[in-house]
Amino acid sequence: MRRIRLLLLDDHILFREGLRRLLVSETDFETVAECGTPVEALDVLSRHEVDIVLLDFDLEDDTGTRFIASAAAAGYRGKILMVTAGMSPLDISVARKLGISGIFLKHNSPTSLLEAIRSVAEGGVWMDTKATPAGESRVAKSSDKAAAAELTPREQKVLRSVFEGLTNKEMAYQLGVSQSSVKATLQQLFEKMGVRTRGQLVRIAIERSLERARQP
Repeated sequence: MRRIRLLLLDDHILFREGLRRLLVSETDFETVAECGTPVEALDVLSRHEVDIVLLDFDLEDDTGTRFIASAAAAGYRGKILMVTAGMSPLDISVARKLGISGIFLKHNSPTSLLEAIRSVAEGGVWMDTKATPAGESRVAKSSDKAAAAELTPREQKVLRSVFEGLTNKEMAYQLGVSQSSVKATLQQLFEKMGVRTRGQLVRIAIERSLERARQP
């Protein structure tokens, strides 16, 4: 029987080590690599065949959703199971639209995790019941609001700059306006998109792009 090839991506070394020890005890699993950063994980995926990535959402300088998009762009066609302490309803919505195979919350038992991995390997979807239903209606309303909002040319430029990771100062220089003007435009974007932070703004932007890509 061919073993299920796994890649672990989690920035917490102790959790990663504990997970590796759990998986080593199972004869049908093969841990291809343990990675602490998306860069390391993408390098492994470029050199090795991996069936499932066990992915934490909160990485030190990044998020799981950005890694998912980067892995897909790099040609990874395997499965991704989020193994995380928790995710917001918006993050869950975006991750599901990006094609993850499941969400497993870390407070569950090791036996349940093994079951989740095997289920995903067989083509199933594993969604922890505590991770999904509570905020989906709020996510839908937020997404609907974002989809309906018409952005001005200035707002579109600022949104693109946020997506690129530019600071307010860099945006002001690039657009030829004051930092106060950039802050005001950001506030307008927050209100139109129904979000409170830059991170949420980026996720809504990803969600909108995915929706447009599905349209004929």
